[in-house]
Amino acid sequence: MLLELENVSLAYGRIQALHGISLSVAQGEIVALIGANGAGKSTTMRAISGLRPVSEGSIRFDGQDISKLRADLRVIRGVSQSPEGRGIFPGMSVRENLEMGAYTRKNRAEIDEDLQRVFTLFPRMREREKQSGGTLSGGEQQMLAVGRALMSRPKLLLLDEPSMGLAPMLIQQIFDIIVEINQQGTTVLLVEQNAQQALSRAHRAYVLETGRIVKEGTGAELLHDPAVKDAYLGVA
Repeated sequence: MLLELENVSLAYGRIQALHGISLSVAQGEIVALIGANGAGKSTTMRAISGLRPVSEGSIRFDGQDISKLRADLRVIRGVSQSPEGRGIFPGMSVRENLEMGAYTRKNRAEIDEDLQRVFTLFPRMREREKQSGGTLSGGEQQMLAVGRALMSRPKLLLLDEPSMGLAPMLIQQIFDIIVEINQQGTTVLLVEQNAQQALSRAHRAYVLETGRIVKEGTGAELLHDPAVKDAYLGVA
């Protein structure tokens, strides 16, 4: 397994956000994490990327325990996150934002190669290369955030709510690009409110409720699960 969480618990002060969750992501998979607001999805992502310390349990990545590793060192190991809310640098150009994603890397030729890869995946970024990030539309900022995360050449790409606030046509486009990124060899762990889109593209998925995993299965199984349909897909 590329990523394994075993009995991971995490608290914000006295509030227990995660209660002993265990999940795994194999090399080459798209794995989705779905659940209502406040279920602990983004907290799980922050635990994996090292932005929040875990109180119990272990996180193993590529065979190594990274539970105590600093966030920047996890990026060097191959874990990269496109955060909820995008978190781009509004005063910096599109190109500068993308270059920031490669801050741990030294090989200029490889960085330029990955810039071209991002421009191929997101042609709009090439068109907007010199524009400041703050002038982009919401959809363009989301593309920039995903592109920036790819610039560290991750083994595992963490995507936190990539479709949030986007128009339906753009949502479809973002998910198609996620599949393309995966087909190019990057493993993806995806947190998403849009359960329909996430499950229809994920190899496997987990359902999180109040900091606990309550269901797991293939994307197709959960897409057709009556309880999941009722709770997250808006159909009985």
